[in-house]
Amino acid sequence: MSAPFRFPRFFVTSPAPCPYLAGKTERKVFTELGGHNAGELNDALGRIGFRRSQSVAYRPSCTDCAACISVRVCTADFAPSSSQKRNLRRNSDLVATACKPWATGEQYALLQSYLQSRHPTGGMADMDEQDFADMVEQTPVDSWMIEYREPAADGGRGRLVGCCLTDRQGDGLSMIYSFFDSAHPMREGLGTYIILDHVQRAARAGLPYVYLGYWIEGSARMAYKARFRPLERLGPDGWTRFEPVASDRIAAHFELA
Repeated sequence: MSAPFRFPRFFVTSPAPCPYLAGKTERKVFTELGGHNAGELNDALGRIGFRRSQSVAYRPSCTDCAACISVRVCTADFAPSSSQKRNLRRNSDLVATACKPWATGEQYALLQSYLQSRHPTGGMADMDEQDFADMVEQTPVDSWMIEYREPAADGGRGRLVGCCLTDRQGDGLSMIYSFFDSAHPMREGLGTYIILDHVQRAARAGLPYVYLGYWIEGSARMAYKARFRPLERLGPDGWTRFEPVASDRIAAHFELA
């Protein structure tokens, strides 16, 4: 006989400066994920806009702002744009492997290079190797690290150029955190390719959605998410399709910020 489901307790963080919109203050509501029902709880919370970080599920709960909007790609109806088709062809030789969530020095080195290039003053810039291991390995749900490698001439393991920590939920894949070689001279658009690969993976598995986290109108760092259509947003009446406006130039620069 299974243990009874325990309704989670929720907590609220103290207000802090918003990292996405200048002059705004952020606050989050969160709960712990643990026990035999962690996956079930994470699935349920994911459908109402929560995101996972280690063993915690959280979502914005700001008093004076509602700019953070949960978005997900509809995999069955997704049709890549012309530029996305070119991206898929350009990176089709990459070898993608779903690995158990175990942090490696190679992954950490790639993360450090990515953060120094894209987010040198961000909140993760000071992350050490133990912090990275905690981010990857402290998961109570069905998680994977998807590695993207260049083909190796000798048949061994090729150079690591991208990673994505991903949760498999009941109705889709949730992209927790992606990072990649943003300075690669021959691999433009790696961040876009990682999302496209997740959309294809979800579709092959019969999963209807890929969860991209939060889209924020007016935030250049989140603009890239608007390029993956059809997109659904979570609002007061549930999930509905919408057509956000995105500048391709801005979205390309902040590809997976």
